[in-house]
Amino acid sequence: MSKRKKRLHNRVNKDELKKAMLESDVKRTTLSFYKYVTIEDPKAFRDDLYLLFDELDVKGRIYVATEGLNAQLSVPEENFEKFKSQLYSIPFLDGVRLNIAIEDDGKSFFKLVIKVRQQIVADGLDDDSFDPANKGIHLDASSFNELTNDPNTIVVDMRNHYESEVGHFKNAITPDVETFKESLPIINDLLEKQKEKNIVMYCTGGIRCEKASAYLKHQGFENVFQLNGGIIEYVRQVRKQGLENKFIGKNFVFDERLGEKITEAPISVCHQCGNPSDRHTNCANDPCHILFIQCETCAEKMTGTCSTKCKDFLALPLKEREARKKDEVFNGTKFGKGRYKAHRKDHELE
Repeated sequence: MSKRKKRLHNRVNKDELKKAMLESDVKRTTLSFYKYVTIEDPKAFRDDLYLLFDELDVKGRIYVATEGLNAQLSVPEENFEKFKSQLYSIPFLDGVRLNIAIEDDGKSFFKLVIKVRQQIVADGLDDDSFDPANKGIHLDASSFNELTNDPNTIVVDMRNHYESEVGHFKNAITPDVETFKESLPIINDLLEKQKEKNIVMYCTGGIRCEKASAYLKHQGFENVFQLNGGIIEYVRQVRKQGLENKFIGKNFVFDERLGEKITEAPISVCHQCGNPSDRHTNCANDPCHILFIQCETCAEKMTGTCSTKCKDFLALPLKEREARKKDEVFNGTKFGKGRYKAHRKDHELE
């Protein structure tokens, strides 16, 4: 890739970009991909990649590190083949699997952000203490279904609680964690006495299982497997091949959509009224901004906020909100994204 003199970051106000995205009638494809590969100069690679994708009107989020890259993108349909050709022209990305969104309205991302990070997934692992290449055996959808029918198999969700709450595989272990790196020691301890069993791991697109499976093998687990391509690729194969679907609920995604419905009936409930709902949203009070599940009825009643306090604060004049927001404590400043503790009576957290 050659460098050109051009802006390397977005400089347009995010509210304007989001408005433009919502009003646009351009048909787009949402996808993700990742690759563990040594990148000698992540900053230079990042700049070249930005120039390449910006020309094609690609939106999304990419993390680049010396260990590889992790991307979630939205590509105009008219530019998709050119995008694919340009991507595959990069030698170490030639033929990389593209996880195409299951349910897509073309409104997943409104700007292009590419950041250089220490890791492409914050796993908290010391890569020098084990062999990341010694990972679990990859399973396609058919093999996953067959192995998970075995009573000697344990299925482990490697995602966070707010993801598994709205959708997960049947009978899977779903740790109450809010970050990926929290889950590894918890799972290790939980399964300590079952190291001879088949441990089948899964996540959204497969990336979290790549090193996590190697970590468990290093901890002495004998039979470690991972779902190749994660939930996204599993559902694609199940639908294409007419296989039994073992995933129930919604697949949480990290973009403006916040989820893809796999099965229709919600398996989760509104955190405010307790009625069935899988509608994730962020509190409309920006200083709070906590992620929670809110049905449409409660969204209207609470003006999109998570609590009475946030609702009342949002009703204040802007000038007063600005003056008070640094001193106020909201749900979003008290809690993370683990198991949500809702008090249904008055919409305040316990």
